[in-house]
Amino acid sequence: MRDRNRLMLSLLIASCLVVSLLGLKPSIAQSRSNPARKISSDLRQRLQREQGESKTKVIIQFDESSAQRIDNVLAGYGAHVKQRLAALKMRVVELPLNAVEALAARNEVRYISPDRPIGAFGHLETTTGTSSVRTQTTSSLGGLITTTTTFDGRGIGIAIIDSGIDSRHAVFRNEVGISRVIVSQDFTGENRTDDPYGHGTHVASIAAGNDQFSNGAYNGIAPAANLINLRILDAGGSGATSNLLAALNWVLTYGPVYGIRVVNMSVGTPAIDSYRDDPLCQSVRAVSDAGITVIAAAGNEGKTVAGEKVYGRIHSPGNEPSAITVGASNSFGSDARGDDTITTYSSRGPTRSFWTDDNGAQHYDNLLKPDLIAPGNKIVGAAAANNLLLANHPELEANVSSLDSQRMMYLSGSSMAAPVAAGAAALLVQANPNLTPSLIKAILMYTAQPLAGANMLEQGAGEINVDGSMRLAQLIRTDLSLRTPVGDPLLSGPLPPSETSVVGQTFGWARGIVLNHTYASGRELMTKYQAIYGQQFTLGDGVIETTSSQSLDPGRVTNAVTLGSAVVTSDGGAIGEGPAFLDLSFLLGDGVVLGNGIIVGDGIVVGDGIVVGDGIVVGDGNLAALDGDDTACMR
Repeated sequence: MRDRNRLMLSLLIASCLVVSLLGLKPSIAQSRSNPARKISSDLRQRLQREQGESKTKVIIQFDESSAQRIDNVLAGYGAHVKQRLAALKMRVVELPLNAVEALAARNEVRYISPDRPIGAFGHLETTTGTSSVRTQTTSSLGGLITTTTTFDGRGIGIAIIDSGIDSRHAVFRNEVGISRVIVSQDFTGENRTDDPYGHGTHVASIAAGNDQFSNGAYNGIAPAANLINLRILDAGGSGATSNLLAALNWVLTYGPVYGIRVVNMSVGTPAIDSYRDDPLCQSVRAVSDAGITVIAAAGNEGKTVAGEKVYGRIHSPGNEPSAITVGASNSFGSDARGDDTITTYSSRGPTRSFWTDDNGAQHYDNLLKPDLIAPGNKIVGAAAANNLLLANHPELEANVSSLDSQRMMYLSGSSMAAPVAAGAAALLVQANPNLTPSLIKAILMYTAQPLAGANMLEQGAGEINVDGSMRLAQLIRTDLSLRTPVGDPLLSGPLPPSETSVVGQTFGWARGIVLNHTYASGRELMTKYQAIYGQQFTLGDGVIETTSSQSLDPGRVTNAVTLGSAVVTSDGGAIGEGPAFLDLSFLLGDGVVLGNGIIVGDGIVVGDGIVVGDGIVVGDGNLAALDGDDTACMR
């Protein structure tokens, strides 16, 4: 079956690359000089269907120096400005459809896209390795002085962009009973910041829930972190792109005031525009450039209703290179990681967002995503009081407590996996505040555990390993800057053994990173300073690419780092070890690679041939059976 699938993929890829080989593609710069290029594909389709004065709500990106001029121009076209997102250099406006093309022709305008709908996707300490590094004791002066440090995210702000947070829930209280939800903002227009839907409270508790009841059974990853509640989904779990943009604009403006170092987005929308144009991706890049690590859920579209594997369904903003995009793994209720696998529903790469040239041909980004996976199946987390998800699906009740302030519920999806990574990022920042978003992303991938039988388009570098990432983060030099020469020592001591033990099982690290259309490996990734670890860089900035080749940029990456040549199905060893699944050259061209949701398999098979169960995942309004036989919560 796998051989047949590879043959089908190769035939499809070879036929679709013919367009690229014929040399019909103009450069991106040439295409962007065409006003039509500045209009997203779905908005262009609406322009073709509708004419005249009918109104639409759009997002306009403009050049940095033209804010005032843009407002004057918009007024002349009868546009009503809904939101001025100054930090993002964007406007959300309602305007007549017949004004779109005229605006696109103006030099000040960079890109116009519709205000698309947003939806939610949808015990951890031990299995992620967090508990083993939670408390550390060090000695000095020959053992005369001992210092104990607890890594719990204290002092770090995590922004949860979601459906709100029930700040009265017990999991969000500090030691003296005060809520750690330090600020709340509503971007839905409903003028409330609680969580009537129930998704955001659950997500927040995974990232930063405390251990103050149920004997600590449901401790979050960073249980002392501060939470910033940015509500973009309404009482029914729906939202709009402009809501998310407004929240990210707020983060850029007020992030330093509230100590925000991590943003979690367990929400998303289908990825249509190339990340170079997508306003969500552009906004995530701006937040990352400001030194804030952004976590995005991959999505829950990894299979058809019939249970067949589907590729190419990573959601926006998870298609943005600077984001840490997280898919969901299934732990089957055990702390040990030997039986972990990819959930059937977790969205697979490559990213299928695209740009369209002057001839109407679509050119796909085809980035390797997700970057990581984390436990996301049937996770117990906080239940907001009177929330819609639990009211409509009482079977999600975890039966932990009858008190509203202590009630817990089960949810599944990449929505639940993303805050595991968000909590881990907060711990890394607490351990080493000088870490940049790119370096945090590299550390998490380098120390991840590749799961045998899963390819890189399913798991990225592998399953998150908080134990390994924390031990490595504490060795990273604290004096790094953009002036640090490439090749300087990265660590303050020797690189530790590249393995971690959880519940008596030892596994090796990935010892590599996923970036753009390839992966990189080599000891120097974590022993020598790479320029791509600097602020305002992405890891992919270290690769020079054409439509047929790729190489390392010697000015940004040391020469002992090596690039892979194929998407690999892991054998459980380091990154790149295992049989080839797809040649990476197929991701570099502009043709259709894996199709928009093409089926390439017949379901995930684990163990001794038992097919993982079917079922829709909580998120974007759908809920049914959960994946597999995971009947017990993680302890």
